[in-house]
Amino acid sequence: MGAMLPRLPGSAVILALALCIAAVLAAPAGAAGPATCSGTVDSPGSVAGTISGNLQVSGVCFVDAGPLTVNGNLTVQQGAALLAAFGASGSDVTVNGNIDVKSGGAMILGCNPVSSPCFDDPTTTVTATVNGNLDSSQALGVIVHNATVAGNVEQHGGGGGFNCDPSGVFAAFGSPVFSTYEDSSIGGNLSISNVTSCWLGTARVDIGGNASYVGNQLADPDAIEVVLNHIHGNLSCEGNSMMWDSGDLSDDLFPRVPQPNTVDGKRSGQCVLSSPMTAGGPLGPGAF
Repeated sequence: MGAMLPRLPGSAVILALALCIAAVLAAPAGAAGPATCSGTVDSPGSVAGTISGNLQVSGVCFVDAGPLTVNGNLTVQQGAALLAAFGASGSDVTVNGNIDVKSGGAMILGCNPVSSPCFDDPTTTVTATVNGNLDSSQALGVIVHNATVAGNVEQHGGGGGFNCDPSGVFAAFGSPVFSTYEDSSIGGNLSISNVTSCWLGTARVDIGGNASYVGNQLADPDAIEVVLNHIHGNLSCEGNSMMWDSGDLSDDLFPRVPQPNTVDGKRSGQCVLSSPMTAGGPLGPGAF
């Protein structure tokens, strides 16, 4: 998930997700109206093409049959899930408004061969373009790769609890609940606060404004990884379980390899000095 994959979600779980999704794809697809997509894990809905207004995701919905353009807002309703990481059909997503992931909802947006393989073809890449904001409040998990977000990204509250147990739609894939933003660009600010889950990370993201991590509690000791990002504003970190600007080299937490961020503004709180490279080692001397 970072430049070095996290020990728990990791590439093995991503591949397991892909295998499970492939099995689900064998089930008959649920019907999807022009502005609503619903279904279950066993019979997911499917959406593609151009939506002239808003799109509501009210169940389990796949973007697995070609590109999707929403000329309004996209909302993942309470407890629903949108999975847009299918490369074989070229299922890129464009939302010309905002994306909103509501309480208990989950979203997987984008994929690539290196950090998060697509479910059906691990050699392909799926991109996403959001011309507004990407917001989630009390969401179960938000997983974003290869996305361009013109506005702000905010994730507040939610998660699967302070554990690494599968729950919600993640349970269908045998995966711990986690959130990550990788290989993407954000035109405005990134703000993540009060998420309680297994793992959380931000890697290789160009952030045009500020980045803020406040009050996040993660059960995996390898979280929160904030690595190799370019933050054009300030970076602030307060009250989090742990902050890392390094990646693990094995299944163990240590030793680690430095993966510092570029911050044009000021660093504050837990993100001033680089994280320890060895067990019990000091912070710094380099910048986070």
